[in-house]
Amino acid sequence: MNSNIPLAERLRPTKLSEYIGQEHLVGKNGVLKNVIETGNIPSMILWGPPGVGKTTLAKLITTQLKRPFYTLSAVNSGVKDVRNAIDLAKKQKFFNTPNPILFIDEIHRFSKSQQDSLLSAVEQGTVTLIGATTENPSFEVISPLLSRCQVYILNSLNESNLKTLLDNALANDTELQKQNFIIEETEALFRFSGGDARKLLNILELLMHSYIGDNQIIINNEIITAKLQENISYYDKSGEMHYDIISAFIKSVRGSDPNASVYWLARMLEGGEDIKFIARRLIILASEDIGLANPNALLLANNCFQSINVIGMPEARIILSQTTIYMANSPKSNSAYLAIKDAQKLVQETGDLPVPLHLRNAPTKLMKNIGYGADYHYAHQYDENFIVQEYLPEKISGKSIYNTGNNPNENKSKELLKKRWGKKYN
Repeated sequence: MNSNIPLAERLRPTKLSEYIGQEHLVGKNGVLKNVIETGNIPSMILWGPPGVGKTTLAKLITTQLKRPFYTLSAVNSGVKDVRNAIDLAKKQKFFNTPNPILFIDEIHRFSKSQQDSLLSAVEQGTVTLIGATTENPSFEVISPLLSRCQVYILNSLNESNLKTLLDNALANDTELQKQNFIIEETEALFRFSGGDARKLLNILELLMHSYIGDNQIIINNEIITAKLQENISYYDKSGEMHYDIISAFIKSVRGSDPNASVYWLARMLEGGEDIKFIARRLIILASEDIGLANPNALLLANNCFQSINVIGMPEARIILSQTTIYMANSPKSNSAYLAIKDAQKLVQETGDLPVPLHLRNAPTKLMKNIGYGADYHYAHQYDENFIVQEYLPEKISGKSIYNTGNNPNENKSKELLKKRWGKKYN
């Protein structure tokens, strides 16, 4: 086998049974596996972080279904390239034959006009589209196209997946077999991989090239850390630890340190980070970490996102800086985040509890006769537009879910809740 081919490419699976990870999609009862077995797959968007197998999965689907396969990269393809691919697909399609598959990598980088050029072909069944994206398609894919696609979410590889990948690489790659790998520890190896198969395999290649002529390549936490600090750009081509930097940025804003927040913002900008990715993180921060302590933060974050799309770089950096500093200086509360987290956990534990009869609408006489809507009190008919009544299902009546944060804004809310509800909100 050609040793000039990257290890990740040499080990790319050729059968669905060799695919590692994403059991919820292609495992025994995976939703996508069941669809593939029918032979009638929909257009789809594969959404997940880098190195989790989006491109590989698209190719395996094509191989299994024996479909013509056309591929474009949104980084270097324009509207003309899209139309040329669609024209080729039309020529391949004969009466009663399955649609060719058009795979578009990094579809989130396509402009609106480029995405518009796909619509007709997808709608008419000229091609079955498979798009791959690391970004939330709700933000990056136009609604008409998104509505014609199923969205499948791919997760970062877990430790078990990475262990399988490591074992498979050492056992089956002819180049790696020329070296004597001794595995003492894998914690640092898996941590630096960050759930990314490509990163893991790149690290193995780095080690292989670093020890040419040696009898042994030892893998332990100390060696992995030292080697990657020496060769940081080798396995992260931007020279930036993408997820580590954004984590430092988020934690600095959360920790109310504007100096550090702007520093990490600058690191991302200098590293070529997508400004929309940063702005989206600020929107999440505004709700998760500032929340009800300062609801205006969410308005500012949304305006920031809209503004940078209009302005672009380099001026967008000023808008991002303003928003970052404002949010770092803002009072903090995660009460909304904790409330929905606890509410979802409660739903998972208690299941589909019936809606209390007095909260149900009664559009028919029969519903009214069996008690729908009975004894419901319309709040606006009472003083201060409020009356005490139960709004939770009977089984969890009185359950505390939302707890106010300790900040001036929510302290006012807390006093009002205590006045209205008494001990229910202490």
